[in-house]
Amino acid sequence: MSRKLERLLAIDELIRKPVRQTALSLAKALEVSERTIRGDLDFLRDRFSAPIAYSRRNGYYFTDPNWRLPSIPLSQGELFALTLGARMLSAYSGSAYREQLESAIEQLAKRLPEQTWVDLQQLTDDSVMFRLGAELDLNPEVWQILEQACQHQQRVWIRYATPGKPISERQLDPYVLHFSRNNPYVTGWCHTRKEPRWFRVDRIQTIELIDETFKVDPTFDREAHFASAFQHEVGGVPQEMLIWFDVPTAPYIRERRWHPTQQIEEHPDGSLTLRFVVRGLNEVKRWVLFYGRGARVLGPPQLVAMVRDEVEGMQSHYQQGEGQ
Repeated sequence: MSRKLERLLAIDELIRKPVRQTALSLAKALEVSERTIRGDLDFLRDRFSAPIAYSRRNGYYFTDPNWRLPSIPLSQGELFALTLGARMLSAYSGSAYREQLESAIEQLAKRLPEQTWVDLQQLTDDSVMFRLGAELDLNPEVWQILEQACQHQQRVWIRYATPGKPISERQLDPYVLHFSRNNPYVTGWCHTRKEPRWFRVDRIQTIELIDETFKVDPTFDREAHFASAFQHEVGGVPQEMLIWFDVPTAPYIRERRWHPTQQIEEHPDGSLTLRFVVRGLNEVKRWVLFYGRGARVLGPPQLVAMVRDEVEGMQSHYQQGEGQ
């Protein structure tokens, strides 16, 4: 932003405050000469038709308080989309962008007629709700350090806690930050595993920037890497999944695209078989179990065994609980 534009925005803000402003007071506040301030005021009047007047009692003031400096040439539809997007990002990222979003929206509001902004906020409140289930506990400092590390390609050291496993310490070259199933992840080169890995950002207990830069592995194809993932699992050898869904469940499978490689085989009775190729089976197992008896794994054999073991374990729990 140019210094002149910064001054114009500051002058606009100062004149709106309930404090008498003169060329001298504005010059002192902005650390420029009175001549510069008078030139800026003339520029506002001539270029933007700013209704600026002066009186001994009130100093400089706007004769039309609804006038706004047209520094944000957006339509109301674009403003609605921007406000909605800010709320969506805040909902998905927890507190990571909360302060920045609140500040940005506050600055935006200052450039709009008050009633327009009130109507826009009410429209957003009345028309759209975000219900994402469990709240995300994301440390904004960890997220911001990762942002900096991604931007400057700077290595980090992390202490990472995976549920049910010992806390690990490792060095990471962070390539990209992303969200999957409402959860925040950083994907990058793990120096412990010697391969690209995903890490849940909210599971990073401690993070430190290392005074070393890195270059992204030239063999890392970001598009292919994420295309091979199911939900957020990317490890393992590519395998074809075959899952049958019964008639009541099939419509819920048809209405979404679950994976870029998916193919659907329709059956005469209204059931279907879904095929897709992924690396890793744990997320597929959890996804299949979500549909209960409405889904049955046909292959690969390892996934069939995993689901069978899970179902048998669940059955054992419920049998043990009988009569209690």
